[in-house]
Amino acid sequence: FASVALCSVSRLFSASMITFNLDDGFTEAVVRGYRSGILSQGDYSNLGQCDGLEDMRMHLAVTDYGNFLQNEPSPLQTMTISEKCTEKLVEEFNYIRCNASAELGKFLDYITYGYMIDNVILLLTGTLHERDTRELLEKCHPLGKFQSLATLAITTSPKDAYKLVLVDTPLAGYAQKCFTESQDFTELNIEVIRN
Repeated sequence: FASVALCSVSRLFSASMITFNLDDGFTEAVVRGYRSGILSQGDYSNLGQCDGLEDMRMHLAVTDYGNFLQNEPSPLQTMTISEKCTEKLVEEFNYIRCNASAELGKFLDYITYGYMIDNVILLLTGTLHERDTRELLEKCHPLGKFQSLATLAITTSPKDAYKLVLVDTPLAGYAQKCFTESQDFTELNIEVIRN
């Protein structure tokens, strides 16, 4: 009896391994490739010994990061490096997301929800302090942007923000209670919404 059960389990396992590449093989290979491109301890030691940002650019050019800073004018600024690194991360994340199976795609969507929440809070807080909407949108993280994000700047109450913007986003289920019970936007209410 035990050998029959073991044989049955073995067949199920090998059948799932045979079909693994259909859904997940390519994505796994891409992720393994990205993983192999992560800077090593030696790379970090070399970066720590760089005299300036131009030296850092030259060292990064011989790694898997390649020439992502190649078209940037000298002198190189730290903000430019940060923006280009974020741009590369978002590009690679979106590539994985586009090639992911349904289950992995859902997991990757969950990763973006935290960035969406941060962007919503940034816009609400900025609007409360009468900051320029374009400036706020530039500060939003690209992984958390969604189509109606800019509309949050014109809402005057949490209830309006939920009805006009958030109801059509993946955050609707999480935000419904917080946004329908609050009376108006204050520092305290925004902090409660964040948590």
